[in-house]
Amino acid sequence: MYIEAFTSQTDFLCSLVTKFYQHILALVFAIHEINKNPNTLGFHIHDSTMNPKWTYRTILDLLFTSLELVPNFKCGTQKKVMGAIAGHSLETSSDMATLLSRYKIPQEALQYEGILQLLLHFGWKWVGLITLDDEGGDHFLQVMEPKLSSNGICAAFIERATTQVQLNDINFMIKYYGNNKANFLDNKASRIAFNNSAGDEVTFNERGELKGGFDITNLVTFPNRSYVKVKIWRLDPQVPLSKRVSINEDRIKWNRHFAQLPPLSVCNENCKPGYSKKKKEGEQFCCYSCDPCPEGKMSDKEDMDSCMTCSEGYYPNLGQDQCIPKIPNFLSFSGPLSMLLAFLAFSFSLITTLVLAIFVKYKDTPIVKANNRSLTYCLLISLLLCFLCSLLFIGRPNKVTCLLRQTTFGIVFSVAVSSVLAKTVTVILAFMASKPGNIFRKWVGKQLAYYIVISCFFVQVVICAVWLASSPPFPDVDTHSLSREIIVQCNEGAATMFYCVLGYMGLLASVSFMVAFLARKLPDSFNEAKFITFSMLVFCSVWLSFVPTYLSTQGKDTVAVEIFSILASSAGLLGCIFFPKCYVIILRPELNRREQLIRKKH
Repeated sequence: MYIEAFTSQTDFLCSLVTKFYQHILALVFAIHEINKNPNTLGFHIHDSTMNPKWTYRTILDLLFTSLELVPNFKCGTQKKVMGAIAGHSLETSSDMATLLSRYKIPQEALQYEGILQLLLHFGWKWVGLITLDDEGGDHFLQVMEPKLSSNGICAAFIERATTQVQLNDINFMIKYYGNNKANFLDNKASRIAFNNSAGDEVTFNERGELKGGFDITNLVTFPNRSYVKVKIWRLDPQVPLSKRVSINEDRIKWNRHFAQLPPLSVCNENCKPGYSKKKKEGEQFCCYSCDPCPEGKMSDKEDMDSCMTCSEGYYPNLGQDQCIPKIPNFLSFSGPLSMLLAFLAFSFSLITTLVLAIFVKYKDTPIVKANNRSLTYCLLISLLLCFLCSLLFIGRPNKVTCLLRQTTFGIVFSVAVSSVLAKTVTVILAFMASKPGNIFRKWVGKQLAYYIVISCFFVQVVICAVWLASSPPFPDVDTHSLSREIIVQCNEGAATMFYCVLGYMGLLASVSFMVAFLARKLPDSFNEAKFITFSMLVFCSVWLSFVPTYLSTQGKDTVAVEIFSILASSAGLLGCIFFPKCYVIILRPELNRREQLIRKKH
């Protein structure tokens, strides 16, 4: 083992009279303790003489082995220089850092991080920077300002002091190096670690810097101008960054004149949740105003740069500072509107059943026999199913109800409208066949009416079958149309097929209306074309108004519109066609006689 120690006479004599002499002794003691192990360290202690020129000269001596100094080159055998410890003077430290950094000697940057973490811990975003008016101050600003800006901290002012505060009379620099290549290679070493005699681990980082921390102390002063240093925090670089800030605030003694503890240092008050920052023109980014979040957006933290949209299925609350789940939107049985529509559906179904019972009971009376009893029964049963199929639209959509809703409605309504069409065609053909030698005489009869109903029914069944085979309806949710609700709905799949079902039904209704309108003045006692004409007018009016209303509504309102259209159009057919006959059968039985009908015919 070899130990080399050099001290100048001036440095030694001055150290005897300065209070910092114990630092030199501590260093020498530490190196001797290290050298008790196989590791060997040497050191030099130099006097800076408070002169930057002498400081630079000493640093160059450390970097070169030859007698001649050649800037930007390293001549001669490489010394195993591991690092340099600066003196207590800020000027000396700055001078050393300026020159050593040119030659890629690692510089300790932990103090910068300590300052930054301290500011972030207390939320101080509006700070003043005071530096010496020299290269050291320039270096501090070059390093610190970007760190502050990237963490949302800006400088309220930057002041440069022209005088220097000397912290000590003697400044010293220490150079040490080792000969054990197993542990100390050069400044490119990836990681070095060993334990000292006290059992503490000494570690270097990937840049060859000593991974040592430092304490942050609170200087507590007393009226007699004495003070005591109270340790409130230890910055340890070996601890993960998220756990480095562990300030013991209970030990901090703040100035009693502060209006707020801990003191607040911001350009303006923080933006509360529900607001976002808005930059003030011509001012630093730390100075901003607070704008409320626009509709549909929120901010749940202070000082957010912008408001954000809630995730799918959520929406902002009234304060726009948190997201709450959206409410499912569908026509449930428990809602007042649903209960009203269901009541109407059951009521009309009961009325239709009652009308059917009346026509069955009085099936042999002239007024029932005169209007094709089979078509009458078919029409009443289809109307009953129309009222009941509206109940498929109420409740939370599922796979079965989505498949049955529109197809059942389309097929049942096609039977009802085709039955009306068959009734009207039968009236016209019966009148035309009453003339002698008419060619339509052979078409008069029940068979023609059955063919009309079956063929119209079959066409609608084919349309629905193609729809279900190609792109059937399915349960779906719409999270975007309404801001505070999730629409639970039946996606119609192929919307074109849905409008084909409606279009075909509208075609049958239009044909029935035109035929009934042409036959409304035929001189026949059993002619019901007038009633059919009015019923088809009601039917077409309801469904013509349905389409734009259906397209302009959303969620359960859309379903309610369709249910209302089904009930209104079905009730129009029931009332216009059957109520006049029921009136005669029940209240005016004297008119329901063959003699009365014959007399009326003539």
